[in-house]
Amino acid sequence: MASKVSTAMLLLSVLMSIQLLAASAGNFYRDAVITWGEGRGKIQEGGRGLALTLDKLSGSGFQSKNEYLFGRFDMQLKLVPGNSAGTVTTFFLSSQGEGHDEINFEFLGNVSGQPYTIHTNVYTQGKGNKEQQFHLWFDPTAAFHTYTIVWNPHRIVFLVDNSPIRVYNNHESIGIPFPKSQAMRVYCSLWNADEWATQGGRVKTDWTLAPFTAYYRNINIDGCAVLSGTSSCKSSNSANNAKPWQTHELDGKGRNRLRWVQSRHMVYNYCADSKRFPQGFSAECKSSRF
Repeated sequence: MASKVSTAMLLLSVLMSIQLLAASAGNFYRDAVITWGEGRGKIQEGGRGLALTLDKLSGSGFQSKNEYLFGRFDMQLKLVPGNSAGTVTTFFLSSQGEGHDEINFEFLGNVSGQPYTIHTNVYTQGKGNKEQQFHLWFDPTAAFHTYTIVWNPHRIVFLVDNSPIRVYNNHESIGIPFPKSQAMRVYCSLWNADEWATQGGRVKTDWTLAPFTAYYRNINIDGCAVLSGTSSCKSSNSANNAKPWQTHELDGKGRNRLRWVQSRHMVYNYCADSKRFPQGFSAECKSSRF
């Protein structure tokens, strides 16, 4: 009898732990702060969701309360539906200052019936020019989908619904700077960029359709928070305590999925734009794993 009671108590303890973890995951009240928009950003669903709105006067945005040096950053988004031309919805990591580092997803709106463009870029010490763009294999306005940035000292991986769409490796060995020394916050925003965002700026925002709204849900940050200059991972940096994102790399299935996405859904690659870079491509472009 004592054994049954002990087992039941153990199961109850496990269930309570799972419930506590679920309750602590994905909470905008705890992890984020709305930083601009004069009320156009609103936390919803008890902290589980957040809506950003854009009208002719202003967009809106929020950022993470903490900054991080490496981690896995997941965000679910449902983008502006219908004619979203001129609008840009973002989810990115960035440090501050003139020589900032940045890792970004930007979702460029389009006219009704035309696909969104996912714009990705990596900045190191204030320099970017590492753009790759994609069209998605689903309608990102019809439901929530998960967009992920994995950032560790070896590589940066961009994922959509856990499918890798881009890998940017550390190529410091051939003289290419890599973002690894500046802590970054998570930033998200909805703003107007109709001078360039949709079909090179040829299609402008139709303000009769405003306000435009994008929805965020289930923010999930598993990273090394930097507080007073000290990383939270310093005290748990042993191999036994390593988290999957710290050594994340693609297995065979992931490499196959990456090839499928890039062969069928990539619409721009800086490593193939000879008109933009007539002097020659960046050194990492010569690698088969850029």
